[in-house]
Amino acid sequence: MLRLEFAHYDYKRRGSISAKDFALSMVAAADASHLSKLLDRVESLSEHPHLRDMRISLKEFKQFDELRSKLGPFSLALFAYGKANGLLTMKDFKRAASQVCGITLSDNVIEIAFHVFDSNQDGNLSVDEFLRVLHRRERDVAQPIAKGLSRYFSDGWKGSKNCSSS
Repeated sequence: MLRLEFAHYDYKRRGSISAKDFALSMVAAADASHLSKLLDRVESLSEHPHLRDMRISLKEFKQFDELRSKLGPFSLALFAYGKANGLLTMKDFKRAASQVCGITLSDNVIEIAFHVFDSNQDGNLSVDEFLRVLHRRERDVAQPIAKGLSRYFSDGWKGSKNCSSS
């Protein structure tokens, strides 16, 4: 699934995706009440040449996905490494991912995440907002699988009831 998502953004088969596409993949699961604000931040990537020209490889994409799969321990680490007001620096973010989850995120991935989730652009990540979006994405990704399996077994059970033995 991850390769398909990456391929969706890498339609020219360059082996990397733009910072904007990576940011869109991060905010795709945001709830409607926050989506407009996050999409505005994604669009503002174009105003910063350094970010606009940045590319994210499949390896970096996978590393960020791996971090999402370890969201429980990562969430705790973010709050432990963060300031009392729920804000986090890039250095603390990178350290939490590495020391707690064993994942080395590239500076590019971290810069993009901070650009999108640093609501007031003060260099500190809004941990609550960041985690809310990632938790929602993980729940949304897992939900169709669970629904699909339960529907499969439910339909299978209904089908077996309708079978008659002669």
